[in-house]
Amino acid sequence: MRRRVILLGPPGSGKGTVAGRLKTEFGFDHFSTGHWLRQEVAKGSALGRQAGLFLERGELVPDELVLALVKAALSQTQPDQGYLSDGFPRTLAQAVAFDTWAEVRGLGIQQVIYFECTEALVLSRITGRRSCGNCGRVYHVAMIPPKQAGRCDECGGELVQRADDTETVVRKRFQIYLRETEPLVEYYRKQGSLDVVDASQPSDEMMTRTMTLLHR
Repeated sequence: MRRRVILLGPPGSGKGTVAGRLKTEFGFDHFSTGHWLRQEVAKGSALGRQAGLFLERGELVPDELVLALVKAALSQTQPDQGYLSDGFPRTLAQAVAFDTWAEVRGLGIQQVIYFECTEALVLSRITGRRSCGNCGRVYHVAMIPPKQAGRCDECGGELVQRADDTETVVRKRFQIYLRETEPLVEYYRKQGSLDVVDASQPSDEMMTRTMTLLHR
């Protein structure tokens, strides 16, 4: 099974849910830059104060801030440990810079799985999304509810609805995704590392398809 994996897709495509299950069921070392950045915002750190201005508006955090966070977080990672990301890279500049940094350290991306999803499906899903304020695991009140309402199955943390999960902000984020992140699909396809999952499927089917691709 490949262990250095990027999950790519628009917000609400289900990639975060799949990432959470891969972490829980198969021991993947999962990182989410969005979760890390929100933690920095909550702590009021210098990076968090800068990033918070962009997150509140549903805009992408500048590449240099995100790259600094990822490099610091993965600096002690060994090649055999691997990593699983469901929110990085978000731009072509991030992807190119990370490839250069990671290859030197034996941490080059082995596989990119693209969760293909329409804007209409994103909007129907995202208002019901809840995430753990402690570990970042993602749920949905209708499709993937926690065992105990309002509490994370994994760590018991409180589940919260993000302030940027309104329809207006989600539509804006989707357009930003198309402009800034969608070009990564072709970038990774040219590298020969891209596989595709139909994100309109139920989560169990998405998970099964993802596992098949990881073992290919």
